[in-house]
Amino acid sequence: MTAAAEAAAPAATDALAAIRTYGLTKRFGRQTAVNAIDLVVPQGAVFGFLGPNGSGKTTTIRMLLGLISPTAGGVELLGQPMPQGRRALSRVGSLVEGPAFHPYLSGGDNLRRLDACDATANPRTREERIAAALDRVGLRAAERKRYRQYSLGMKQRLGIAAALLQPRDLLVLDEPTNGLDPQGTREVRALVRAVAAEGMTVLISSHLLAEIEQVATHVGIMSAGNLLRQGPLDDVLGVGGRVVTVTTTRPVEVASALARLGLTDASTDPAAGTVTADLSGIDPERIAPALVDAGLPFVGLAVNRRALEEFFVTLTGEGFDVAG
Repeated sequence: MTAAAEAAAPAATDALAAIRTYGLTKRFGRQTAVNAIDLVVPQGAVFGFLGPNGSGKTTTIRMLLGLISPTAGGVELLGQPMPQGRRALSRVGSLVEGPAFHPYLSGGDNLRRLDACDATANPRTREERIAAALDRVGLRAAERKRYRQYSLGMKQRLGIAAALLQPRDLLVLDEPTNGLDPQGTREVRALVRAVAAEGMTVLISSHLLAEIEQVATHVGIMSAGNLLRQGPLDDVLGVGGRVVTVTTTRPVEVASALARLGLTDASTDPAAGTVTADLSGIDPERIAPALVDAGLPFVGLAVNRRALEEFFVTLTGEGFDVAG
């Protein structure tokens, strides 16, 4: 590990980490795809690795799994430095950039072929493990169907089944709900919760923030190759502050009263009779007394956590329509 990587290393309090990187960097010519990130994924977490297309998520995952070499920095996977600790990869299941299978074989035969190529797999338990993996992703009924006849969503689920053929400590899923209908998306979400409940760490790369918000315990937010925020979901969103919404017949005056409290970014919706503002560290218990003291009527005051997608847009100034 370089001196720069050691200086950027996470604190010792992050000792129980399934994934840890130190100044991890990848350049392609003059383009920096991943810029010196220090990623920490705690053991047992469901970690949402978030950002628009082109933000560096997949490049980071490929470095984590040893599919490409970093330009600088280091990686630890399940406590083992890479690439020296490549044996740790046998404890990692992954689905990266979509599954690749033989189109003329059935789903079940594709899994048998993959399992036969795995030197660590026990052939005596192969059929039992394949049946269990297909059951977990809802494809048991399509086991004998040829892969080329699978829908895009079925292909994605078969890829997840392949990642679960062996007992795993870490599951890495790159955009696992691509091509899935709402029911399939719910099934993947339930699957992630189930494997996490068994103690498996799950890293999910996605640009679908609303989906991740329903399942993640921790998140990391990428933009233009930089890791902007990471940590427990509530802590990360707390950085952006909670949101207060006041329902009133005098929204302009209420907005002025909030501004006097320090909430200078209040927005009004006269038609709905609401005023909304980020709390930005202001104690929400101060709001109602301030409005009463100012003689301003209000019929509702709600404090909510900001949605993850809204926080991302505020943090980066961009949405999820980034190309590349």
